Amino acid sequence: MARLGDEPRCGKCKEPLFTGRPIALSDHTFDRHLTRSEIPLVVDFWAEWCAPCRMMAPFFEQAAAELEPRIRFAKINTDENPALSQRYQISSIPTTAVFKGGREVARQPGAMNLPQLLQWTKSNV
Repeated sequence: MARLGDEPRCGKCKEPLFTGRPIALSDHTFDRHLTRSEIPLVVDFWAEWCAPCRMMAPFFEQAAAELEPRIRFAKINTDENPALSQRYQISSIPTTAVFKGGREVARQPGAMNLPQLLQWTKSNV
């Protein structure tokens, strides 16, 4: 956490770890991000066909640009990753969840605008 301002890079490919944009996670990559970092993880569970999900997407991107690298933002397409949807019992989308220390600490179903998303995220990390 103390070195986040040093613009960390991947040890293998040397690409920046934080780009100010949400990362796409899958059933196969989610646990790696959940368990190998002290940085809070904010996840948007969404689907392409979901109009509220599409409405919230630009706000989620703006929140990532504002709050990374102190908070990692990720998106999980529920249609493409049904195991994660089942594991976390996602019953409506969009659903935004905060994970800290490898466990879920907050959840908010429904779309949020940017001020709501920022306030909710900051109050739950």
